[in-house]
Amino acid sequence: MKRSPLDYLIISLKGMAMGAADVVPGVSGGTIAFISGIYEELIGTLNNINFLLLKHLKTQGLKSTWKKANGPFLLALLLGVFVSIVSLAKGVEWVLEHHPILLWSFFFGLILASIIYVGKQIKTTAKDFKIFIAMAIGAAIAYLITTINPSVASDTNLFLFFAGALAICAMILPGISGAFILVIIGAYAPVLEAINSRNLKTILIFGAGAVVGLLSFSKLLKWLFEKYHRMTLAVITGFMIGSLNKIWPWKTALTFRINSKGIKVPLNEECISPISFDGDPQLLQAIGLMVFGVLIILILEKISTTNKLDETA
Repeated sequence: MKRSPLDYLIISLKGMAMGAADVVPGVSGGTIAFISGIYEELIGTLNNINFLLLKHLKTQGLKSTWKKANGPFLLALLLGVFVSIVSLAKGVEWVLEHHPILLWSFFFGLILASIIYVGKQIKTTAKDFKIFIAMAIGAAIAYLITTINPSVASDTNLFLFFAGALAICAMILPGISGAFILVIIGAYAPVLEAINSRNLKTILIFGAGAVVGLLSFSKLLKWLFEKYHRMTLAVITGFMIGSLNKIWPWKTALTFRINSKGIKVPLNEECISPISFDGDPQLLQAIGLMVFGVLIILILEKISTTNKLDETA
């Protein structure tokens, strides 16, 4: 596929959106990849990175291998993800701490519209019971994940390596948040602290685990898309439906924990009505940001449809 410099800039911006989403516990970068139209290309590109590629490098040279690996696409995307995580981690963390309702409202609108967007691609009929069952199973799994209690933080090298492998698998699955998986297993605080403090050792160990997990899991996803495309889309839609429980803006804390900075933060939370919220529910701003999130998906869908029409013309 021939792309212009502007195309690669747009891919980098999509990568930045994925990185920003992955920083927030409850939002999946995979969802952003899916709604921005690069998900299946990303999975296919990752699947092509294997030992055969090294053999191709030996026989055909660097230029041919770079093209075969879809290197420009992957470089542009990962550059955007990296820049976003490094530059936005502190900002997203601050917004999450000081304006959680507004941040969750924006992502709630984003995910809600994404569910409709992805669901429309399945093209179901009333008799597609297997599709609806797959969707229900996906929703149940994602919902249960959002209710699991976080573990105590750990920072051993082996733990960080496996945390990277597990989190990256969730990050490329729409609807399941890699950051929230890190919260559940107790790795979110040490990883975010390492990013903010530029702790290269921790970042490299975590990154090595992420690379191993990414290359392994992408093969499974590519196989699922090839063999069970509609069923896979149904499960992904279910994942996003189930994740809405985590990103509902108005919650009340049931129990608390002390984070790595010694600050008391909620551990278990329960979704409540904005009317029942203890404090300023910021209802108008929240609704506005939800609508903004929905509009972004509608615009992306319109752009995606236009691009497909141009390609077939």
